[in-house]
This record gives sequence, structure tokens and C-alpha cells, in this order.
Amino acid sequence: MTVFNRTAAKAGQWVAQHGGKSAKTPKEAAQGQDFVMACVGNDNDLREVMLGQNGAFDGMKKGAILVDHTTASAEIARELHAEAKKRGFDFIDAPVSGGQAGAENGVLT
Repeated sequence: MTVFNRTAAKAGQWVAQHGGKSAKTPKEAAQGQDFVMACVGNDNDLREVMLGQNGAFDGMKKGAILVDHTTASAEIARELHAEAKKRGFDFIDAPVSGGQAGAENGVLT
């Protein structure tokens, strides 16, 4: 398991609690993975983490699957799906709701 967080201390805390390793960039976290999961704040955050400099899309291998749990717009989901297809991997839009408390308590919807 490799994790990335835009706040490096949060990634380090997660690794200390659950194991695995942390990556310095989304690209590094995605490299060599069959599945990549993402959940960020909004369309702009998602676009930056996926397509920005050292974004996850630059690290995704052909045939991999990216599952996005961000509650974001249909427009960004369509944009990322089209770009993923061009690059030879799949993109699944699977938004969740419940916020940080829902995640911590295991009650995301």
C-alpha cells in the first residue's frame, strides 16, 4: 500500500498507524499500481492531483484502474474518464459522502 496526501504529515501518520509507505507525489503513489483510489475536496483539487505536475495520471500504467471517491461534478468525471482512456487505463467515478467523521467511523455512503 502506498499513500499520498497533499499534507505529507497526514500521509506519514497514516503509514505509522496502518503500515505501507508514503509517496511524495500522486505520480509516485500511482506508479506500478493495478488500482489507485482517490478522494480529494473538489473539481479543482481533483484535476490538480490527477493531471497536474507529477499527477497520478502520469504514473498510471496501461490496464490499471483509477477509482475516484471525490464528490465532484459530472464534468470532471467525464474529463478524467476521457483522458484515462486516451492513456490506456480505466477511470471509475464512485463518489462517497460522510466527510472525515464518516470515514473515521466507517459509515461513508
